This record gives sequence, C-alpha cells and structure tokens, in this order.
Amino acid sequence: MKTRCYLKTISSALLICLFSISAFSQGTVRWKAHDLNRPSPRIIIPPAQYLPIKPPSDAIVLFSGGELSKWESTDGSDTKWISRADYFECVKGSGYIRTKEGFGDVQLHVEWAAPLPVKGKSQGRGNSGVFLMGRYEVQVLDSYKNETYADGQAAAIYGQSPPMVNASRPPGEWQSYDIIFRRPRFDNLGMVVKPARMTVIHNGVLVQDNVELWGGTEWLKYSPYKQHADKLPLALQDHGNPVRFRNIWLRELAEEPAAPPVLPPVVALGAVQLKRYVGTYTQKDGKGKYQITLQNGSLFISPGWGRSFELLAHSKVKFSTKFTAIDINFALDSTGNPTGLSYKFTGSTTEYIKATHEE
Repeated sequence: MKTRCYLKTISSALLICLFSISAFSQGTVRWKAHDLNRPSPRIIIPPAQYLPIKPPSDAIVLFSGGELSKWESTDGSDTKWISRADYFECVKGSGYIRTKEGFGDVQLHVEWAAPLPVKGKSQGRGNSGVFLMGRYEVQVLDSYKNETYADGQAAAIYGQSPPMVNASRPPGEWQSYDIIFRRPRFDNLGMVVKPARMTVIHNGVLVQDNVELWGGTEWLKYSPYKQHADKLPLALQDHGNPVRFRNIWLRELAEEPAAPPVLPPVVALGAVQLKRYVGTYTQKDGKGKYQITLQNGSLFISPGWGRSFELLAHSKVKFSTKFTAIDINFALDSTGNPTGLSYKFTGSTTEYIKATHEE
C-alpha cells in the first residue's frame, strides 16, 4: 500500500513538473495564487443600473422569488438556505447549494448583495462564490473599501485572474454579474482540447475579457483540468457569511456555430467557354441590368452600382458568387451560348435576358 502511494505521489509530482517545464518553455509566467504583491485593480464607480434586470424570453429562470425549487444541497437534500419573497440568503454551516439541472456553455445573470452591518475583513467579509459547472468560480466578496489579495476580490476568477477594475458597490446594495462561460473541451482520452473561457461584467463594467482558465479554481492549490461531463450544476458557496442572491437566470449557448452548407465542387471552364458568358443581361421588365465581364481568367458580375462579385462555376449552367450567398443559373441555347440568367439572392429570384455578346 505504501509503495503504491509512493509511486502515485512520484507520478503526480512528475506530471506537475512536466507541466511547469512545458509552460515555462513556452514563455508562460504566472503569478502565484493569492500573491499579496500582485497589484490590486484600480477602484471605479460603476454606472447606475436599474435592477433587477428582467430575463429575455429564452432564459431559464433559476430564481425570481419564493421557493428554491430549482436548487438543492450538494448531497441532494433540500437546501437550508433562507428563502424570502424576492431573495434568498446563505445560512452559515448549511453548505453549498447547486442547481438540480446541469449546464455547459451559458450566459448567466446573478444579482447579489453583501451583508449589513459589515463584519470581518479581507476574505471574511461578505464572501461567497458563483461556481460554473460546480468548479470554476467567480468570487463573490464585499470588496468595497476592503483590502484582500487581488485574485480573491469580487469578480475575480478565483485564484487565477483578478478583475480589471474594482467595480464594487457598498455592502447592502444589490450588485450584478453577467457571465459568459464556455466550458472546457476534452478529447476521447480525457485530454484538454480547448480550455474553459470566461467573460464577466460586474455592475455593467467589463472586468474579465474572455479569460482562459488553466484549470479548476481552488484555495491555495493548483488544480489542473480533469475530464468531466459536458453539463454540470451551477453552485453557490456557503462561506459563513449571510450573502443574499436574487434574480438568477441563464441562457444556454449553442455549443458550436451552425455549419455552413457544403458547396458543390468548383469546375474549371476553358477561356473559350468563359467568354461566351460575357455581356449585358437586362431584367425582363427593363428595370435593371447586370454586366458580366472576364478579368484575369475569372468571371465577374456587376449590378452597375459600384460593386462586382467574382463567379465560381459549378457547371456550365450553375454558378455562385465567391463570398456572398448569390446563385446564378444560366440558360443556354443548343450551341451552349447563354441566352439569359436567373439571379437568386435572399430568397428572391429575378430573370434577366442577355442583350449583347462581346467577342
């Protein structure tokens, strides 16, 4: 048993060492967690906000007042936090609470207030935390005229990234977090393909700008990524202070952008064939016309108002423009010469007749 533990310790140390060597070999230099020499963010006065901010129509509302029906203790039992008509409050010793539902990529809105009267100092004053996926924390703290380490104040990504400025309001006043969170991606072997990223707006002020996390957030500990599910509960921290929360909602974000359609293959047409398309094409009702020209071996279509589009051939009949969603279909006669075209853009199709042909 001792041999196994010893080997496990050696393995863990080796992994951390290799990570450190890799990081420094790439020129990465980081502050140690909770370094008191790290410069504190400058203090600003945040703009006035009309709170609470109403959720958009596609939001999942996690608390808008009343019962904590969408929350539970981390052991699955009913939470012991106090619920009021329009807010709920942490109870010392009751433990963290979490959502019953899991989430991945989200836009999260949270409103919170540090307790009055003020008690304690540094990390013992109005302390809580918002944990994305239960492991990536945005710190909640009474940071109004309260000195502490930079990466542990309000709106810090705890232990990793201090906020760019201190936009805290006085204790007792409602404050807001708007958090854009992109979860980490893992491959089939559990290795990190893409780290988690976080943007935080505190009281209407950008304080974390698409920051890349190097792992989980913990106190006095470096915590490298460990593979986990794509969706996990959101959690709030019991740090022994009666911090209040209200108006919590989120929007689930699409994991990946919609893939563009696969275009048909582009075919190369000879110079003789390309030259046949050149000319002026007039709309059937006479209201408009297009000019097709040949430039450096490529066809261009121009509506005559200062813009032209390069054409890509998919056959002798079907064309599209290079960067814009415009489809061009040519009508050919029995000898392969164009007699007209149809121009399709934003769902509407217009017919044009070829008026001239340039040799």
